Amino acid sequence: MAKFWVCAAGAGLFLACLILHSRFCGSPVLRNFAFQVSWRTEEILYRLDVDWPEYSEYFTGATFGVAVDSLNGLVYVAQRGDNIPKVLVFTEDGCFLRAWNYTVDTPHGIFAASTLHEQSVWITDVGSDFMMLWLHGENGTEPAKFNIPHSVTLDSAGRVWVADRGNKRIQVFDKDTGEWLGAWTNCFTEEGPSSVRFTLDGKYLIVAQLNLSRLLFVAAPPAGSIGDCSVISTIQLADQVLPHLLDVSGKTGAIFVAEIGAKQVQKYVPLNGYFLSFGS
Repeated sequence: MAKFWVCAAGAGLFLACLILHSRFCGSPVLRNFAFQVSWRTEEILYRLDVDWPEYSEYFTGATFGVAVDSLNGLVYVAQRGDNIPKVLVFTEDGCFLRAWNYTVDTPHGIFAASTLHEQSVWITDVGSDFMMLWLHGENGTEPAKFNIPHSVTLDSAGRVWVADRGNKRIQVFDKDTGEWLGAWTNCFTEEGPSSVRFTLDGKYLIVAQLNLSRLLFVAAPPAGSIGDCSVISTIQLADQVLPHLLDVSGKTGAIFVAEIGAKQVQKYVPLNGYFLSFGS
């Protein structure tokens, strides 16, 4: 027992010396130690489904977008490249169903909006001619102005969340009036957001950061408040994976991430404890 207390006292003295050295000399040792401690206390919400899809050989181009049709259990993948299918269709379980490449030239974004009576998929094709129907906002750094607005999503409180990638922020608007409600910048000093979606329970905003190859899970603020960005959890992907756009299953809460660097889509599923909370 005496040896234990001697070891404990020695460890405490060593840590105190590190703190003092860091305080006055800027030691990198303590910074690394603190990072490891904060990483260990971070809440882990999702894990990679290594079995999705059943055959990854169907990914033959740069996967720019992914959309989940939860009503029909389908996952649509948009990819770019010459002489390849531009849209792949899988089941949420990973079975490949079909592919097509007509009418699409250079897909960028993709969105599934099916109803009980009709399956509908919307694709942003940046390689084709298009006509501007309406425009809100303009280029700039002021509130309600944008620099590469890259993704948009809605929450249950009627707020529109826009990934203002070039300005390194997320802007928030009222979906009915268009009123600017606020912005988050403190989480994006290194890299702006490229994609935003809410978890199935609405508790977290999932944010993809393209050049950092990282996913952030940010606490969703209550109605009537925007506050500051507070990161609850992160998923650090391998270098040059480049997560571009993502979508969330409305049935299982699984996250599908289109990675233009890795040329694939990966699926992340909720851990058991977090999955059970969806029904609470």
